[in-house]
Amino acid sequence: MTIIRSQLIGTGYKLPAKVLTNDDLSKMVETNDEWISTRTGIKSRHIAAEGEQTSDLSYDAALMAIKNAGIENQEIDFVIVATVTGDNTFPATAAKLAKKLGLKPGTPAMDVNAACSGFVYASQIADNMIRLGQVKTALVIGAETLSKITDWTDRNTCVLFGDGAGAVILRAAECAGSKDDTGVLATKIYADGSHFDKLFSDGGVSFNQKAGFIHMDGKEVFKIAIPSLVQGVEESLKIAGVSINDVNWYIPHQANLRIIDSVAKKLEIDMDKVIVTVDHHGNTSAASIPLALAESVAAGKIKKGDLVAISAMGAGFTWGGMVIRI
Repeated sequence: MTIIRSQLIGTGYKLPAKVLTNDDLSKMVETNDEWISTRTGIKSRHIAAEGEQTSDLSYDAALMAIKNAGIENQEIDFVIVATVTGDNTFPATAAKLAKKLGLKPGTPAMDVNAACSGFVYASQIADNMIRLGQVKTALVIGAETLSKITDWTDRNTCVLFGDGAGAVILRAAECAGSKDDTGVLATKIYADGSHFDKLFSDGGVSFNQKAGFIHMDGKEVFKIAIPSLVQGVEESLKIAGVSINDVNWYIPHQANLRIIDSVAKKLEIDMDKVIVTVDHHGNTSAASIPLALAESVAAGKIKKGDLVAISAMGAGFTWGGMVIRI
């Protein structure tokens, strides 16, 4: 008996032109390249230009994904953008993007806010809609302009974050229903609001009518991130019916190289199979995983048929995982 799965048919990404290195940051706050590199693994990050919005990055990433998928814009029948830095409080950045792409009137478009886990959350929503037959072709984007809510006088946070967007096109396809299928094999998401105050923006429409800046309890986030990222992988692998030994590539949320190293050790996966972009992207929140995925596909690193495990963890706390055969 055949089943419907969501197959990944195109990827794309966009990084702002401006690159901010650790040496550049050392001229802005009391820090240096060695301090940042040894603690985070980050060497540089991209920063949106004045007037460059999340929808702009999303648009360019989407165009690349559509081109690589070999489809027309009008074939997309669902748009979902994962972001914590939308252009406006409302409407959704996805709605603005749908208009810019010239999609058919009535095409559903929405944003999802699950912070750094946003792309996994958005992918699960799109995958479920595809498997239920509600949509055929979905554009799923993770995009952020975190530089706009970064306090550039706070050396504990400003060294971490960057801007960018990653996009994927998921399309319904009939499959055999086995673990050898191409497409999304499993997704799993979680949240625990008791950690709300460990990583948050100190602004909000209802709270104080401000956008606010990012605040983080780094030690607590580090401590909880590792088991959360591991759980996201292990549970999604279990659902998919595959093991870590079957995985060709693991893409973790790109927040901190020490976290990535620790997760890889606990999963017992060789670092040669782990995609690392945090060194030149920094932490781009919801854009982190699709950026890493699209960049790796474009470079020929991730190839057709590869089994990819993904996990993310972010503010909320939210976390989760996904398994997909490219």
